[in-house]
Amino acid sequence: LHYEELTKRALEKNLIETSGATPESTMNAQIAVDIKTKKEESPFVRVKPGYFGLNPNFTEKEEKEEEKEEEVKEAEIQENISTQYVGKAGEHRVVSELLFRGFNASIMGVDEGIDIVATKDRSLYNIQVKTSNENKFNYYVFDLRISSFEKYNRNNTFYVFVLKGDQVNFLILPYFEIQKNVDQKNILVVNKSTRYRINIRIRDGKLYLGNKENEMSYFMNNWELVK
Repeated sequence: LHYEELTKRALEKNLIETSGATPESTMNAQIAVDIKTKKEESPFVRVKPGYFGLNPNFTEKEEKEEEKEEEVKEAEIQENISTQYVGKAGEHRVVSELLFRGFNASIMGVDEGIDIVATKDRSLYNIQVKTSNENKFNYYVFDLRISSFEKYNRNNTFYVFVLKGDQVNFLILPYFEIQKNVDQKNILVVNKSTRYRINIRIRDGKLYLGNKENEMSYFMNNWELVK
């Protein structure tokens, strides 16, 4: 496969984390270095410029692979259960923040792209909530269905990303900020063009979306944006 296709598939399966604007180039360079340094012990071989395949001489014990697969399946089950709790907790946390600020807010019974409906001063707001724990790479990773985003692309739609680390922070984005960052490729299109992948990092009190050049601290914990 060409290194661009390898990168695309790895991103779609959430196998790699990236904060750069050119993950394909990074993938190409890392595989090339792996082949050069490990030689026959590398799991990859260069087929032709830009294309890589699996090294037929690179093998692992079948028993270890089966054990690993079982461990991955069990981890996925536990992660799904945990994600459900975390997601619902995030929604309740956002409702609480809105109520403290004078909004009449409630969680939708059925999620069709909007989690919370809120009203204030005769204005209606649609709010989608995404919650994530900080991963081992010190990133928060979110996926957003493109079909849902396109369905509610209007001025009263807001996206609240709940960032659960040592403390809880909120990234509050109007829908047009999502679109702007998609256009600027700070937000990636993954999973066969069905989802947006949003990578967020907080460093030294500042928030970055997509890459270290795209600071979005203005939108962190700024509930005044919902108006």
